[in-house]
Amino acid sequence: MNYSFLAMLFRQRYIKRWSLMHSTEPETLSRHTMECAVISHCLCEIGNSVFGKNYDSARAALLSLFHDAAEVVTGDLPTPVKYASDTMRRSYADIEAAAKENLLSKLPDELRPAYEKLLKPDNYPETSLIKAADKLCALIKCIIEKNSGNREFDAAYSSTLEILKGMENEEVEWFMEYLLPAFSKSLDEL
Repeated sequence: MNYSFLAMLFRQRYIKRWSLMHSTEPETLSRHTMECAVISHCLCEIGNSVFGKNYDSARAALLSLFHDAAEVVTGDLPTPVKYASDTMRRSYADIEAAAKENLLSKLPDELRPAYEKLLKPDNYPETSLIKAADKLCALIKCIIEKNSGNREFDAAYSSTLEILKGMENEEVEWFMEYLLPAFSKSLDEL
């Protein structure tokens, strides 16, 4: 029998993000998950090195690579739609759970438990940092678009910045103070 789990995951390259907005630079789900993994890893290292915590940065990076895997089945539902109401939130959670089950069904029984842990992870200490990394990726996308003169991302930038500040997370605050400013610079300025 042929199992298509990995082939499905590799289709992340075809899933476009930010579909309701004009982008000067298109973003795919595969690009987003890689960037989210890098930032999740970094947030863990900030926590460990700067604040004396004990995060598993490798686990955070790995979980980040799978955090939006269901979107190869559902597509990228825009945030304003996904969170428009409690009914929409619950409905999307059900759709996402079904999409994860669909993906897991495309694995041999021997591999399913390993990937189930990635698609349906326990609530690890790193989970909040992965969510923060996801938002930081959105903020960076907004910065890149705004730097290209695209005002389409002004409101998304402001709302995402507010969400990040509202997290009151010291790793995020440190990232935003020391690492985020470089994303506004040109190559020659870096």
